[in-house]
Amino acid sequence: MAGPPMPSRDQMTDPVTGLIRRTWQVWLRNLTTTVNDAPVRIQTVSLSGQAASIGTTAIPSAPLSTGLYRVTWYLRITTAAATSSSLTVSFGWTDQTVTMSLSGAAVTGNTTTTSQTGTALLSADNASPVTYATSYTSVGTPAMQYALNLILEAVSA
Repeated sequence: MAGPPMPSRDQMTDPVTGLIRRTWQVWLRNLTTTVNDAPVRIQTVSLSGQAASIGTTAIPSAPLSTGLYRVTWYLRITTAAATSSSLTVSFGWTDQTVTMSLSGAAVTGNTTTTSQTGTALLSADNASPVTYATSYTSVGTPAMQYALNLILEAVSA
C-alpha cells in the first residue's frame, strides 16, 4: 500500500514564520490516514512436520473487536504418502453470535509439490476467537506430512 508522494522539493517550514508549510501538513495528514487504514497483523501460525488432523484450535490473539478480519493460509505436502492422501483446512468464527465456518478444497495431490493457498474475509464479533483445523487422511507408509502457515489480520475493527 503506497502512501501519498512526499513533497520532497518543498521546504518543510516557512523561513519567516517557522511553521510547517501547508503542503507538508496535507502530506502528514494523508500519511497518517494511510497508516491508520492499513491492515494490522494479529498473529501468524507456522507448523511443520504435521502428520495428523489438527483439532479446532484458536489462533492465538488478544480478544478481538467486532470487525472485518482477513485470514490467509498456505499449506504444502512435505512428505508424500505411499499410496494416497487428503488434507483440508478449515476456519471458524462468530458473526453477530452466529457460528460460521469456511473450508478450503481438499488437497489430494500426493506429491511434495502439492500446495494450496487462500485468503478469506471474515466479519467476526468478539464472542469467540477465530479458529483453524485440518482434516487429514493418509494411506500407506510413509505417511503424508504437511506444513501449514497462516496469518490473521485486522482489516477494520
